[in-house]
Amino acid sequence: MTFPNDDTGNVLAEMQEAGIDLNDMHDVVFFQLFEQEAQAQQLVDHLKTAAPEMKVVIHPDETPNVWDVDCTVKMVPSYDGIVAQEAEFEQLATTFKGYNDGWGIEA
Repeated sequence: MTFPNDDTGNVLAEMQEAGIDLNDMHDVVFFQLFEQEAQAQQLVDHLKTAAPEMKVVIHPDETPNVWDVDCTVKMVPSYDGIVAQEAEFEQLATTFKGYNDGWGIEA
């Protein structure tokens, strides 16, 4: 498989080179960052209702005064699927005054 030459494409290519089968279902984690715990909690509360099957974890970031919301989606990590899901999370995070900060696959 070949991927576009951007951050998402490069990560997928590295995963493929590392032997990860990108045709299988994986737990893909999308990272959202917030400056206030209350804003992060609003996203968590929203997702509990909107996507109850999604695993959502809130925790303090390594950076002081920053909160992470890790959203795990079970999916086949295709380029188009990742890009679409990231755009959806970016829009959602922005609604609660946060932003999407990338993704990864739980190994």
